[in-house]
Amino acid sequence: MAKTPPALDSTDRRILRVLQRDGRLPVVALAEQVGLSPTPCQRRVRRLEEEGVIGRYAAVVDPGRVGLPLQAFVMVALSSHAEEVVEGFQKALSARPEVLAAYAMSGEMDYLLHVLAADFEAYADFAVRALLRMPGVKETKSSFVLAALKPPGEVPV
Repeated sequence: MAKTPPALDSTDRRILRVLQRDGRLPVVALAEQVGLSPTPCQRRVRRLEEEGVIGRYAAVVDPGRVGLPLQAFVMVALSSHAEEVVEGFQKALSARPEVLAAYAMSGEMDYLLHVLAADFEAYADFAVRALLRMPGVKETKSSFVLAALKPPGEVPV
């Protein structure tokens, strides 16, 4: 059963919008932008972290600028949904740094992977030598990103 999300008031939402744009903002500057004094602002941020609303802080890295310009979305179907097959696949998947994100899906395919690679040859090596050899993989379908029209951004709060 899904957890009930914590109650967020308008101040919490302002804090989240500002932190999504700049997670390194000092608490004094954050407090000023959201109309609080620093101590209550810090308490609110801490509560949002503890409740899991803020999962982590991270830098947004441009894959192309670090030598990984090729992006693919890969749909994966498993041959079986037996617990040991699913666990084996997920364990093998988690060990692959090329996989930026992975989602269990409903519908025709079981998983959707976001994969980064230096070039098509590197992607093909990953697909043939790693992905297709993972436990339970029956079928894959790859689509390559031509342009990121709206890259991942802020969660609308």
